[in-house]
Amino acid sequence: MDSGGLEVCFLSATELLAEYRRRALSPVEVVDAVLEQIERLDSLLHAFITVTAEEARQQALEAEYAYAHGDRRPLLGVPVSIKDVTPVAGVRWTSGSLLWQDRIATEDAPIVERLRAAGAVIIGKTNTPELGWKGDSGNRLIGPTRNPWNLERTAGGSSGGAAAAVAAGMGPLAQGTDGAGSVRIPASFCGIVGFKPSFGLVPYYPPSAVELLAHVGPMTRTVADAALMLAVMAGPDPRDRNSLPDTGADFARLEDDFRGKRLLWLARVGEVPVEREVAEIARRAAAAFEELGCVIDERTEPLEDPYPALDILWSSAMAAVHRDDYEQVRELLDPGRCTVIERGFGWRGVDVAWALAERSRYADRLRREIEAYDFVLSPTTPVTAFAAGADHPGSIDGYPTTYLNWTPFTYPFNLTGQPAVSVPAGFTSTGLPVGLQIVGRWRDDLGTLRAASAFERLRPWRHRWPPVVTEGGTSR
Repeated sequence: MDSGGLEVCFLSATELLAEYRRRALSPVEVVDAVLEQIERLDSLLHAFITVTAEEARQQALEAEYAYAHGDRRPLLGVPVSIKDVTPVAGVRWTSGSLLWQDRIATEDAPIVERLRAAGAVIIGKTNTPELGWKGDSGNRLIGPTRNPWNLERTAGGSSGGAAAAVAAGMGPLAQGTDGAGSVRIPASFCGIVGFKPSFGLVPYYPPSAVELLAHVGPMTRTVADAALMLAVMAGPDPRDRNSLPDTGADFARLEDDFRGKRLLWLARVGEVPVEREVAEIARRAAAAFEELGCVIDERTEPLEDPYPALDILWSSAMAAVHRDDYEQVRELLDPGRCTVIERGFGWRGVDVAWALAERSRYADRLRREIEAYDFVLSPTTPVTAFAAGADHPGSIDGYPTTYLNWTPFTYPFNLTGQPAVSVPAGFTSTGLPVGLQIVGRWRDDLGTLRAASAFERLRPWRHRWPPVVTEGGTSR
């Protein structure tokens, strides 16, 4: 691909829309360039399970025709990918599992309906671990998604395919899901923006296995693109009983005055340590808010870790999926997920009831601890991207990790349902991205996006492309 084609692949959605509207670029040109980038790089990255090239080209032609007739839909002609736990009518829907490798979706999820109605061009389904169960996007279908910054490392999970695609110029917009950090972890590992909205702001259907923890959110290269995509996806839907009424927020208005706002720097959650370089990079990034006139306090004690409740809720949910057929299907399942399923079978009803109640109690305790602050800041993850294909880091500075306990900065805010975003904070000495997490007050999605946008203006990141983009290749 020539440099002009690469430049097109790294235009933001907002830039593409401006170019389309002045007829300087066509959706057909852009979709062709993105599909060429997928062809060039995805044998290395494994970001996509299914690429819908023929359908995407047809949608791009329709968008080009629509522009010629004055259509101004908010995402008209913009390429977007859908995580393969989310159904797209007529397209293979595997959920990352051999069990469903040939399943074809019969209907669109609500967010897919909305993206289509907004004119977006769906380019394919991105890789995910089986039912999104872990923080690496490996599965038995196509293996792990590799990190565009270092092919030996994971892109994260469970929305790792989405993150790698966006980071490598394979579409400016991607949809992710987040039950314990699955939007923010891969966003951090791949150096992009990953926004977990307030619980229920974006309808989640079909229901997640971990329903009361699950969120749907945008994954993009810029905050403005995340806001643009969120504005299309947000809003109630009767298929999701937890979906919220329309808030009336104008997500396009990202300017704000941060003078005098109080922020809390969260250096640690529970006993899990943070790698020194990660902590230093994220702390320096957080200090940028002082340039906006913010006051930053630091919590001297680690935040309470809600992992015991999360573990029960997560593992019992994974077990519930196979309550009636586990012995018949276990040979087809991810072995790591089998361990979690078997753990889930060991809980009693009273344990699950305790965990459900503890979710609410923890949210209330955390609310009281941070209610004096406008935002909470932390590293998104305590480590950079670990080995591709591993279920978790194994250890962090000698502390043993499990399938989820290694990401203690993200999952507390799945329990509370608060909005949280990971933005690129910088790079380690070995060139791996580090994320800064910004957590907003309950249901303050617009304020959280504004904080992320203010940080982006102070510490821009778009000028840097992953090595895989410039080095290229057709095989590993």
